Amino acid sequence: MKNLWTLNKYFAKYKWRFIAGIIFVLLMNYFRIVQPQTIGKALDLVVAELKNPSADTATLLGPKLVKFALVVFGCAVLMGLFMYFMRQTIIVMSRLIEYDMREVIYNHYSNLDQSFYRKQTTGDLMSRITEDVNKVRMYLGPAILYAIDLGALIVIVVFSMFKVDTVLSLYTLLPLPFLSISIYYVSTVINKRSTRIQQQLAKITSIAQEVYSGIRIVKSYNKEQAMSALFAEETEHYKLSTWELSKINAMFFPLIMLLTGISTVIIVWAGAYRVQSGAVTTGNIAEFVIYINMLAWPVTAIGWLASIIQQAEASMKRINEFLNIQPAVETTGVLKPDKLKGRIDFKDVSFTYANTGITALQNLSFTIEPGSRVAIIGKTASGKTTLAELLLRLFDIQQGQILIDGIDIKKYSLSELRKKIGYVPQDQFLFSESIEDNIRLGDASKSNEEIRLAASNAVILNEIDRLPEKEKTIIGERGVTLSGGQKQRISIARALVKDPDILLLDDCLSAVDTSTEKAILESFDQSLASKTAILITHRVSHLYNFNQIIVLDKGHVAEMGTHDELLEQRGIYAELLEQQRWEEKAGELVE
Repeated sequence: MKNLWTLNKYFAKYKWRFIAGIIFVLLMNYFRIVQPQTIGKALDLVVAELKNPSADTATLLGPKLVKFALVVFGCAVLMGLFMYFMRQTIIVMSRLIEYDMREVIYNHYSNLDQSFYRKQTTGDLMSRITEDVNKVRMYLGPAILYAIDLGALIVIVVFSMFKVDTVLSLYTLLPLPFLSISIYYVSTVINKRSTRIQQQLAKITSIAQEVYSGIRIVKSYNKEQAMSALFAEETEHYKLSTWELSKINAMFFPLIMLLTGISTVIIVWAGAYRVQSGAVTTGNIAEFVIYINMLAWPVTAIGWLASIIQQAEASMKRINEFLNIQPAVETTGVLKPDKLKGRIDFKDVSFTYANTGITALQNLSFTIEPGSRVAIIGKTASGKTTLAELLLRLFDIQQGQILIDGIDIKKYSLSELRKKIGYVPQDQFLFSESIEDNIRLGDASKSNEEIRLAASNAVILNEIDRLPEKEKTIIGERGVTLSGGQKQRISIARALVKDPDILLLDDCLSAVDTSTEKAILESFDQSLASKTAILITHRVSHLYNFNQIIVLDKGHVAEMGTHDELLEQRGIYAELLEQQRWEEKAGELVE
């Protein structure tokens, strides 16, 4: 249970609920024990009266038995009352801890960097925050509750049994060592199989999530049957694993009922001799029989508890694996500037992706002046997107320095740095909400007028106004109801509504036509006046008004200058421009 020990901090947080729950368990079990003792006394009274009957036996016996019955009934009522309070403390505590755990896991996921997400599947992440947390909650609530109940009841019952007769108690408890050995063995098996089951469940969740997200690809390639077969194969593995675990769990109940039955037989057999010797009374035998049957459910629950605890241990191990991962991006910076002027310096920056070993940038150096319009172009895999991710500190560089306004970006507060930069990645992601919510992105301070202005500057407002509900229109999962160009422009509006000091566009105009691209770039002259704007693109036809164009090639700066200066060099930039002009002419001829 070493992984479950990490939950002790939550028990400390809710200690008063936990302590109150333990008290209620003890009180409930106290009144539960009073019942068999009362019944034993009542039976002894009846036996004594029947041995020496008199004319008034029935008259005198009736009120006494009613008194015993009222005591038993009163104990039952109090047991029910304290059971209610017991559940209101311990079970509610487990729900509160479940909430806390999900919040901690979610926040930890949010703080982890891109390198972590490149190694993980969404299904596995979802499985740990849902299924694994639920398994742990079963330990925190029902398992803890019944374990305390079981422990308290066993202690009180065994104490009461030994108080009556030591010899008979030892005979009664004789099967317990065999039960302990069985629980130890089966619990070990359950732990191993539970781990495999949770891993398989995570795999199934990943497959389902990926198929649903890529359903258009699946259908367009007519791969529904292939995906269904894959899913069926993995669920079959899951089914077989759960069957094997169920077989192990099923061993507990017959085994424990057998041992309980043996204990009852021992009580009757040994008790008869003890009654004959005068060591115990007939009522004590009845009391012992009630005791052993009273222990039947808690002892039977040992198997269930062992299964829950071992499953929770396996799940908590999976959760701790993620919680123990620390972000690779340092978060020690504290500077929180009110405004960034926008001067950017890359000084001998080199970066290699840890998961692939691919070197994306090598000794990259350049300067971007405040308020300038800069285009970064280059062929595929030249390092353009990596440059943008490093500026946002989605990754940290291994060599060199990146400065903003002359200060190393690692000295800025990470959250404040990202607030000052408007970023539009090449892979746009829209949420299953309205257009307005996607542009606002949780910032309630943005008014409807600000959202519409951002949409206008992104040249998407006219198309939004043609929709039946305008900006209130729900766009479906990942913006499935929109075209590629519309998604890109809504993403641009999302960045513009932040009123960023630096705007970073990573090839986010690839799905719009050249006239729309030109209109968007022209709108930046007004919406981004005196602010630094960086456009990463493959197109070079509208870059003649940019202050600076940086051409990357295999992680190096191959060329740098204005549109006219680069044309005079007749290098990579001129080659790309000429190639695009030929492609445009060829497209016109085809049309």
